Amino acid sequence: MQSCGIILLAAGSSQRMGQAKQLLDYNGVSLLQHSLQAALDAEAEPVILVTGADAGLIEKEVHDKRINVVENAEWEEGIASSIRCGLNALLEIEPDIEEAIFMVCDQPYVTSALLNELTGAKIETGKDIIACAYAGTVGTPALFSKDYFPLLLELEGDEGAKKILKEYMDSVGVISFPKGSIDIDTLQDYENLERSGG
Repeated sequence: MQSCGIILLAAGSSQRMGQAKQLLDYNGVSLLQHSLQAALDAEAEPVILVTGADAGLIEKEVHDKRINVVENAEWEEGIASSIRCGLNALLEIEPDIEEAIFMVCDQPYVTSALLNELTGAKIETGKDIIACAYAGTVGTPALFSKDYFPLLLELEGDEGAKKILKEYMDSVGVISFPKGSIDIDTLQDYENLERSGG
């Protein structure tokens, strides 16, 4: 089986939330811990956690030695800096890694089974990129083969991996993840999640 790492992007300042959304309670654990557990339980390693804003607070939530924490000093630039930071850290640990899954911690319905589905779809379809489909678009979690690492490392500012997904749609396979559209950006989003019972 090809080697695949997971990069969890958790460096943002949660400006619209007004507090670190990574630390919000979700089913008895923080959103961050929920996401990390999904990554650890998936059939992929190593797991890289990219911190930035609130790095000290967030790192206190990390209790498993299998998690490689890297702080993105340039987090204010936007998500591209975290993608570069995480991918460089992954390549430092595993220079020959074949694939990388990028995920964020404000999608509460991401599970280890979903992450395994990404790697399974990569094998089944032979596509170089596998993304999740929801709400008429494609996005994270998303898997990229190493052929796309140079392009990911060239992203700047608020350009996320979606830019590459759009430009290379012919190379993208998709898996259905309807609940991927539920992300926690605002207090209202969080209240809706709590009301739904998680």
